[in-house]
Amino acid sequence: MTELLQQVIAKIEKLTPNEQDAIATRILAELKDEQVWTACFNATTDEQWNRLTEAARREIAAGDTVSLDDVFPPGPSRP
Repeated sequence: MTELLQQVIAKIEKLTPNEQDAIATRILAELKDEQVWTACFNATTDEQWNRLTEAARREIAAGDTVSLDDVFPPGPSRP
């Protein structure tokens, strides 16, 4: 177990049982979601990735994209 995870668990142990269960529920849901995404990525074929790449290139060339800086303007925490 990593030192960071040990720190987190030590803090969680100080919470009420209900708070601990709430955090545990969120962590379990996150782990399950990660498993689903991993399975989806692993099941994606090279042909599917190529089609996605070409679609993205067409959108960029057509000007149908928005800069991430327009969506998430740089702030104090972003260089």
